[in-house]
Amino acid sequence: MRRRLRTAAVAAMLAGASAAVLPDAALAHGLVGRQDLPIPRWLFAWAAAVVLVISFVALAVLWPRPRLEHVRERRVLRVPAALEALCGVLGIAGFAAVVYSGFAGTQTATANLAPTVIFVMFWVGLPFATAVLGDVFAAFNPWRAVARGAAWVAGRVAPGRLPEPMPYPSWLGRWPAALGILAFAWVELVYVNRDDPSILAGLALAYAIVQLIGMSVYGIDTWTRRADAFAVYFGLFARLAPLHWRDRTLYRRPPLGGAPQLDVVPGTVAMLCVMIGTTSFDGFSQGALWTGTNGIAPTLQQRFLNLGFSQETALQITFTLGLVFMVGVVAGVYRLGIAGMGSIGGEQQADLARRFVHSLIPIALAYVVAHYFSLLAYQGQAMASLASDPLGDGSDLFGTASATIDYNVISATGVWYVQVAALVLGHAAGLTLAHDRALVVYRRVLDATRSQYWMLAVMVGFTSLGLWLLSASAQ
Repeated sequence: MRRRLRTAAVAAMLAGASAAVLPDAALAHGLVGRQDLPIPRWLFAWAAAVVLVISFVALAVLWPRPRLEHVRERRVLRVPAALEALCGVLGIAGFAAVVYSGFAGTQTATANLAPTVIFVMFWVGLPFATAVLGDVFAAFNPWRAVARGAAWVAGRVAPGRLPEPMPYPSWLGRWPAALGILAFAWVELVYVNRDDPSILAGLALAYAIVQLIGMSVYGIDTWTRRADAFAVYFGLFARLAPLHWRDRTLYRRPPLGGAPQLDVVPGTVAMLCVMIGTTSFDGFSQGALWTGTNGIAPTLQQRFLNLGFSQETALQITFTLGLVFMVGVVAGVYRLGIAGMGSIGGEQQADLARRFVHSLIPIALAYVVAHYFSLLAYQGQAMASLASDPLGDGSDLFGTASATIDYNVISATGVWYVQVAALVLGHAAGLTLAHDRALVVYRRVLDATRSQYWMLAVMVGFTSLGLWLLSASAQ
């Protein structure tokens, strides 16, 4: 079903048609139509590597002292408390609409509001907005808004009687968030019923309940900063944005300026590796090496079938192993670069891994943009019709239920250029952050530059991996 829907969508786009049917929102993450690229892919790969090398040389010559470690923020405006409360109410209303649509609407994924909102607008659209506008999710976070509202009411009804939150275990750090993102990726990429609207609604409701329990035990702000998977996920991307929201005040700062201030607690390195690795597996799982007749997945699945597992279970085990393996590959590449940096001298490898992990944030964003841009550009248009008919019962609340997807909004070649540009710029940004931090870690500029030979190799490796994933999933 997935491959038929994707093929139909690509055919419609290449024909310049407008399609009324939304391809599978949970699965159509494919990067479509890159076969029309007018320049050989090998040339793009070499060009990307050359750009990174040139960036490295330019940084070594023109960036002799750290500039991002302590950036100056300028206040732009103050947001009234009433507006903050309104954003929370809107977040709750949107969450309720998605859950209600999932339970009460048609169980056809393409006609129900829930799958498209969760897999397209929330998972893909929010990182795009966050990289520009700052932490948008923090303002509309529905479970945080519910917890804060409940705390406000409880404080008015029983002032001074609320129990103090328990101390959050320091060793736990961001591990709950890392596992939460891995679990969401498993649902998105592995779980066979990922498109069932009622199941998605149930999972969303269960996640909200877990967050409310965690906030009640450890405190709203502490739990949100450490354990709420999506709050942490979007918060990391927000550190790249030129806008910073803090205490109902908007500040302006240089792009990338928030990343060096990342508090690296346990689980932070794992969180970034999960973010990059899960997106990488999404692309890898669409390529011939994984899904081909003699590919890895059919071979592994057959082995599990021979052990007595059902076809569905064997498929899920196979994809689970692939997902975890890809996260491990990303972690291994980063650790290899850190090990090389450690040979220069100075801090221990564990310390270096923590001090340089913020340089992975723009890479994670680059992978999201490169891999999901086409999904957002095309499938995101389906929100016009789904907003008018969220239950798929034929209603037309806003007069847009008959709206279709225009596949001419951007050409297939245009999609490819956006994706390649995102990869190159993202990795150049990561290299910039790593170089800036190296000037702080190493006393001599020469040692800082030598240490970045290894980080350059990491960036070139991640760039090559990203380009290979793009080309492999197009075949």
